[in-house]
Amino acid sequence: MSKKIIVSLVSICFASVLFSQQNELNNFNKEREHISKKGLTVLASYAVVNIIYGSIAASKGNGTNKYFNEMNAIWNGITLGIAGLGYLTAKKEGVLSYNESLKKQQNVEKLFLFNAGLDVAYIAAGALTKERANTATKNSARLKGYGESIMLQGGVLLLFDAVMYAIHNKHGKSLYKMGDNIKPAATQNGVGVLIKL
Repeated sequence: MSKKIIVSLVSICFASVLFSQQNELNNFNKEREHISKKGLTVLASYAVVNIIYGSIAASKGNGTNKYFNEMNAIWNGITLGIAGLGYLTAKKEGVLSYNESLKKQQNVEKLFLFNAGLDVAYIAAGALTKERANTATKNSARLKGYGESIMLQGGVLLLFDAVMYAIHNKHGKSLYKMGDNIKPAATQNGVGVLIKL
């Protein structure tokens, strides 16, 4: 065989492997976007139910129960706005390299871990607000109701962020496996990329 045929066959095989890996990477990124949008839809649905129920229950309730439901409606109005904004600003990313995909994946996971930390702070703030109701001379029912609501909503968000982190982390493992097949290599002819077939 001539050198030209061998070089052509090697080039075709290499291009085929690269195309296959890029296709796998594209599918991975689409699935990550799908998981995030699904999570935002669940969060927005939860918020809508809480706004409707909380508004109705607050208008019919009194005392601590009224304020508990009032804060649920207020809190979830903000949550709905954030979920809606996240859904609207989510755009198709196009074709990403492995390194770009890895960075996006790590950022998504870090975002949910950061949010979980905020959720713990919300729960603590709710507990402090509820505790303050015990010594307040004014608005103790409001403080107790708001505190209980903030604790509940912080707990729900903590559960949501933990589940979303776990789902994204599990999904990300396939990306890390892809990376195990691509390694930089140095030979006597120079530096390149070693791809396991």
